Amino acid sequence: MSNQELPGEPEHADEQTPGSTKELTGRQRLIAGLWPPRVTRAQLVVALLLFVLGLGLAIQVRSNSDNSALRGARQEDLVRILDELDDRTQRLEDEKQRLAAQRTELENSSDQAEEARKQTVEKERQLGVLAGTVAAHGPGITLTVNDPGDGVKADMLLDALQELRAAGAEAIEVNGVRVVANTYFSGDGGNVRVDDRKITAPYVFKVIGKPQDLEPALNIPGGVVQTLEKEQATVQVEQVDDIVVDALRPAKQPDYARSSSP
Repeated sequence: MSNQELPGEPEHADEQTPGSTKELTGRQRLIAGLWPPRVTRAQLVVALLLFVLGLGLAIQVRSNSDNSALRGARQEDLVRILDELDDRTQRLEDEKQRLAAQRTELENSSDQAEEARKQTVEKERQLGVLAGTVAAHGPGITLTVNDPGDGVKADMLLDALQELRAAGAEAIEVNGVRVVANTYFSGDGGNVRVDDRKITAPYVFKVIGKPQDLEPALNIPGGVVQTLEKEQATVQVEQVDDIVVDALRPAKQPDYARSSSP
């Protein structure tokens, strides 16, 4: 009786055949497929390139944000700058319409030769103003820079000139020297030269153009006036109803350039 098995008890219930394996569950198979990760060389290269690209974009965005000249500007200053850009766009559009009107007049004129002559004379006068060979007058501003500490350098005056040009200045004179397309400034504080002609403080810019555009262009945050004042210079901008720019440049014949018109 001691060796007789109890009824209903399966034989070898606790025995397992040596070398047999348990069947894996679905979750175990998923984990086994994902880990350890199998990464190819091509995937590593793509991941590295994406990392470098993202890092470069982040650095560029941060640099642009930190170096913005308008960062921290007041709302009214930003509105004024936007108005200035709108005015520049409007000036270009007006010039486009004026040229189109001239072309229409020339095409529709009964005496095209006479109309062409009138337009040529007018164009010559305009070019003479730009080239500095004829005097000009009109509304504008005077910019006066006093430099008691000789801190104003040539590049600062050049920045002022460029800002005035961008704001629509049509004729400029600096301490009796007519400014033209190839005008340059050189020298350090107290020894500034314009077109190789020495000028001394106070530096006086006589500028013809729209005063409502010229004056704000000089007073933008971080602009010409603030830069000069950091060098202990005093700056005065005055709007003038009719200013005369009469310093002249002799007409110069180009050494090599010739007209391509027949």
